[in-house]
Amino acid sequence: MSTPARKRVRIWDLPTRLFHWSLAGLVLAAWLSGHFGGQPWLEWHFRFGYAILTLVVFRLFWGFAGDRYARFSSFAPSPRAALAYLQSPRPWAGHSPLGALSVYALLTITGVQVITGLFASDGDFTEGPWAHFVSDATVKLVTSIHRINRWALLALVLLHLAAVAWHTIRRRDALVRGMVSGDREGIDADAAADDSAMRLRAAVFLALSAALVAYAVTL
Repeated sequence: MSTPARKRVRIWDLPTRLFHWSLAGLVLAAWLSGHFGGQPWLEWHFRFGYAILTLVVFRLFWGFAGDRYARFSSFAPSPRAALAYLQSPRPWAGHSPLGALSVYALLTITGVQVITGLFASDGDFTEGPWAHFVSDATVKLVTSIHRINRWALLALVLLHLAAVAWHTIRRRDALVRGMVSGDREGIDADAAADDSAMRLRAAVFLALSAALVAYAVTL
């Protein structure tokens, strides 16, 4: 007797998936280019940083304008709920309570990194577009934060990858495949909207985010 096909439910809309993978790639590229330093690496480092800032701004918009599982209201941060989930993990549509904390932490640490980068300076010829707004002492302080925070970001990314690996290996939960296809199996939940109207809305907010960042970095 053949095994019945497990029900697939669309959880992650295309804009959310593209944001996730684009941010992952850009953070890696920015981290490596900043680690190597010097020209032309720092020029690319700033470009990657501007692109990351655009994505962070977009995600803030999408947290209110996206579909049900992308909205912040669907995964409010709760340490108590995250602890309860750790004690009794179960399949979860959208971000689990533990995953929610991870998302907020990543957005916060990434936001700190790109914003401090706008004020940072390498001490020679390259400085962020907002460095001229503050004193030399402030530039040195923010540059130190920028350099230290990159290790916090790296640690958070590695922790995130470890959690995904644990879910995949120990709990047989195909989180990576779900974030690629947008679908989850064996979840009793309402499907997310992922139609052309939703994608057009995301394109508008992405364009708005890019315009805001382009304006901000040329002040």
